[in-house]
Amino acid sequence: MKNWLKVVLSTVVLITLAACGNSGSANQEITGTDESHLNVVATNSIIADMAEQVGGGLVNIHSLVPIGTDPHEHEVLPDDIQKSEEADIVLYNALNLETGNGWFDDLMDTTGKVEDEDYFALSKGVEPLFLTSEGQTDQADPHAWLDLQNGIKYVREIERIFSEKDPENAAAFKDNADAYVEKLTELDSEAKEAFDDIPEDKQLLVTSEGAFKYFAKAYGIEAGYIWEINTENQGTPEQMKQIIDKVKSSETPVLFVETSVDPRSMERVSQETGLPIYTAIYTDSIAKEGEPGDSYYDMVKWNIEKIHDGLSQTRGEAEPLDKK
Repeated sequence: MKNWLKVVLSTVVLITLAACGNSGSANQEITGTDESHLNVVATNSIIADMAEQVGGGLVNIHSLVPIGTDPHEHEVLPDDIQKSEEADIVLYNALNLETGNGWFDDLMDTTGKVEDEDYFALSKGVEPLFLTSEGQTDQADPHAWLDLQNGIKYVREIERIFSEKDPENAAAFKDNADAYVEKLTELDSEAKEAFDDIPEDKQLLVTSEGAFKYFAKAYGIEAGYIWEINTENQGTPEQMKQIIDKVKSSETPVLFVETSVDPRSMERVSQETGLPIYTAIYTDSIAKEGEPGDSYYDMVKWNIEKIHDGLSQTRGEAEPLDKK
C-alpha cells in the first residue's frame, strides 16, 4: 500500500508540474507574496498560525490540512505536493499525528525533503503522554499543543528554525516569539487559577476523542472520552458503554464535542445520560477566519473559558450554551 501511494504521489507531481509549465507559472510562490521570504509549509492550521505569529510577515505560510479538517487521515492533493516542493521549511507535529495512511512520510519522500534539514518536528521538547488502549500503549498522544506550556515549546522551536534558515531576520523572529510567549504564559497562568474552583466530583471533561489528556493534566481535571484517537473505530458499543457508565458515576454537569468530529456519537451519549452538550471546543484545527477561535491563542482561550463555564454548571439545570 505504501509503495502504491508513492507511485500515485509521484504521478501527481509530474502532472502538476506539467500543468504549471503549460501555464507559464512553474515558479509560483507558496502563498503568492514576497519572493524574498522563507516559504513555510505547516501540516495543520494550528502550526501554521504559530508560524505566522513568529514570522510576523517575514515568511510565506501554507497549511496542508484545511481549517476544520482532521489531520490524522489527510488525503494529499496536487497543491500539497507543489507547495511542499517549493518550501524552504516544512513544520509538522509528530507524536503520532501525521502517521495516518503514511501520507506525511510519503509526501516528504516524494518531494525529496530531508528530516532536520528541510522538515522539522516541533514536539521534540515535549514530554509525551501515551495512549492507553490495548496494543497502543507505545504510541504517543499527539495533542500536546492543548497544554499551553507545550505550545510555548513549539513556538521556541519555530523561532530557532526560522532564525537558522534566515539569520538576517533572527532578531525580529525572537522579538515576535518573546511577545507571543508572554501572552501564552499569561493565559496559562489564568487557566491554572481558574480551574481551582471546580469541585473535584465535577472535574470530568467528556469529549468524543481522547484529545484532552495534556489539557487535563495541565489544568487539574480528568479527561473522559468515547474513543482515544481519531484513527480508531469510533463509537463502538463497548466504547459507548464505558463512557456512559463513567458519566453516570460522576457529577459532571455537561458534555462537549469537538469542532472537527461527527457529533452523532456524543449526541447519543447525551441521550443516554440526560446531560446536554454544552458547546463545541477545538482540538486539531483553529476556526475559520473571523470566527471565535481563529488562532491558536484564541482557540485555547475559548476552550479554557467554555470548559470552565460548563463544568461550573449545576447538574440537571445546565443547558447547551447556544440555547441560553
